[in-house]
Amino acid sequence: MNQWLETSVFYEIYPQSFFDTNEDGIGDIPGIIQKLDYIRELGCNALWLNPCFLSPFHDAGYDVADYCLVAPRYGTNEDLERLFEEAHKRDMHVLLDLVPGHTSTDHAWFHESCKAEPNEYSGRYIWSDSVWQDVAKYAGIAGSLRGISPRYGSVAVNFFSGQPALNYGFASPTESWQSAVDAPEAIATRNAIKDVMAFWLSRGCDGFRVDMAGSLIKNDPEGAETIKLWQDMRQFLDERYPEAVLISEWGEPDKSLKGGFHMDFLLHFGPSHYLDLFRCEHPYFSREGKGDASAFVSMYMKNYILTSSRGFICIPSGNHDMKRIGQYLDCEELKLVYAFLLSMPGAPFIYYGDEIGMHHLDLTSIEGGYERTGARTPMQWNREKNYGFSGASEEKLYTPQDKAKDAPVVSDQMEQENSLWHEIQKLIRVRRQYPILCASGKILFVFCEPDRYPLVYLRYSDTEKILIVLNPSSEDVTCSCSYREKAVIYSHGTPAVLKDHVLSVPAESATFIEAE
Repeated sequence: MNQWLETSVFYEIYPQSFFDTNEDGIGDIPGIIQKLDYIRELGCNALWLNPCFLSPFHDAGYDVADYCLVAPRYGTNEDLERLFEEAHKRDMHVLLDLVPGHTSTDHAWFHESCKAEPNEYSGRYIWSDSVWQDVAKYAGIAGSLRGISPRYGSVAVNFFSGQPALNYGFASPTESWQSAVDAPEAIATRNAIKDVMAFWLSRGCDGFRVDMAGSLIKNDPEGAETIKLWQDMRQFLDERYPEAVLISEWGEPDKSLKGGFHMDFLLHFGPSHYLDLFRCEHPYFSREGKGDASAFVSMYMKNYILTSSRGFICIPSGNHDMKRIGQYLDCEELKLVYAFLLSMPGAPFIYYGDEIGMHHLDLTSIEGGYERTGARTPMQWNREKNYGFSGASEEKLYTPQDKAKDAPVVSDQMEQENSLWHEIQKLIRVRRQYPILCASGKILFVFCEPDRYPLVYLRYSDTEKILIVLNPSSEDVTCSCSYREKAVIYSHGTPAVLKDHVLSVPAESATFIEAE
């Protein structure tokens, strides 16, 4: 694993909503550059940028029209290269969002693929042999488009209708139009994405967060062929860009790590039980004390063991695809959330605005956001016009902003010593001060019972042990613990006490104990 990834804390930026420098109401890359010092001051030393490439923006940029061209509303390729350069000056790293599973229907590859005459791009997407044959019934395909081109066939799509699926082949082809994974057209698609990665890595990018990395090869329920595909991608990178980092949106680290990814991004859907912690009717980290973390811990440890106890599972505060965590928990509750996130293995991810507890808004869909739109509102920097996000008129803003009297802003929290912002800053410092709290330190859950508090786990190495003790509930609790306390290295609220093999844990507290 790359050395910088070991101590990384990522900050996810949704470019259109972060900071607008040209008063068009949309965030831009020069705006990100201007705020690098802010991100560094918080303690984050790595960025994940959501897609910033040319796009019709029917899915907020996840419908790419040109992988190698920055969307004009964000700036230029030169601006993005300058972002890489300025980040590196600050000992920061930048991951771009790679969307290898599909493009937009606006992409030049797709235009060529739609032609009736066979050409280099005829096999770049998944087409059936007949316009009357729907391809949507096959595993891994969300739908199809028909009657849109001179080509006699229907084309598979991922997710929205404007996202035709790129052709990496089928693990077990059953129809004449289904390519094998080693067919020339499937290999050509793979090589085209290698070219995209090389384009940006040669210009200073440090790697990629890969969108839906486990979905590329169709009819591959066990993921065996998809793993082989990513092993091939990793071999290509090792030969030309060995320092390039890959983090997958897969949700199955036993598969993604085998495929060559450095870490896997925990999904909020599927069997992870991530939502049990922060986003459900009774979140575990709510002070009401009605939550249950046991299913999450059970699944987490299952994955941890499957990766030979390496883990490398990235747990985010949130992201652009889910409601903001501030919808469910207030800033005091969020302090305990971050005590958890910043003491777990893997790389923590903080979604822009979550460091101040930005609210989720109920908004009409913009750029395919639907219920997610309310988590994509402009950053709230200060109490000035448009919360300091943009000098544009209010009606030009990318999305409406929070009108609540208690809307949080960065400037207020940076001035308040006991704010969520400062608690996160403090926790990041503690994480880096003790290497076993970073990405590859081992973990053992000491206490996590169904419908019970506290949550207690050990981060450890052969020579050190740190006990993490979290009680989000409003009631004092106790549990047995076989370790002995040496020193408290961090606490929020009244510190827990470990004496005579009993942990006494005050309400709404977090304690990190150096143990033996």
